[in-house]
Amino acid sequence: MTVFLVGAGPGSADLLTVKAHRLISTAQVVVHDRLVSNEIMALIPANAERIDVGKRAGGSHTQVLINELLVTLGRNHQHVVRLKGGDPFVFGRGGEEAEALIKAGVSFEIVPGISSAFSVPAIAGIPVTHRRIARAVTVVTGHCEDPNESVDWSAHAKTGATLVVLMGTANLPKISADLLGAGMKPNTPVAIIHNGTRADQTISRLTLAEAHLAEAQAPSIIVIGETAGLDLRDPSTVHELIASGS
Repeated sequence: MTVFLVGAGPGSADLLTVKAHRLISTAQVVVHDRLVSNEIMALIPANAERIDVGKRAGGSHTQVLINELLVTLGRNHQHVVRLKGGDPFVFGRGGEEAEALIKAGVSFEIVPGISSAFSVPAIAGIPVTHRRIARAVTVVTGHCEDPNESVDWSAHAKTGATLVVLMGTANLPKISADLLGAGMKPNTPVAIIHNGTRADQTISRLTLAEAHLAEAQAPSIIVIGETAGLDLRDPSTVHELIASGS
């Protein structure tokens, strides 16, 4: 009896790992998040039980209840897939669920997925690092579970790293204000990628000074930094990069 903590990747079924595809296609029970795409959900066997535990306003399952559910299912089924968007260990609470299974003595296996933090910008033509522009990248949550906690954006503003913000759409006005207040340049490029890698993907490009005006919708990846101004799918941006000598 095994619980598989499986990363579903950024959305497109083409970006699933071979192992994730195999496990999803043969599962008895699938416990899934809200952001797993319909394309990937279609791979689940028709006779498999599907349990939606996605976080949503007014009806979210608590993490404690999800942990208890996985323990119960793991004790009663041979093949349980816990399916998460992106990678289960990159802001996916996979660590907490693994801890609960260890404590309960339930066998589990980790199946990493392609993280949306890097794949979504890449599909949009944005390299999160570039040898001549950005030598580091920081992945940070834009939302803290505890309302008394907050991200120290002033510290991130000074690193020169590309910032990839997950779960930050609701707090984008505050994030941009804090970064500007800490000295980040108003003309710093910002890219907001909604439904990344999917057929209905949209990309908004603006500056940090304009970010508070953006009508960002979840699920979106927010990229802040010089590389966010690039679109390497467009040859003209490559020519501009070369011409600038960056």
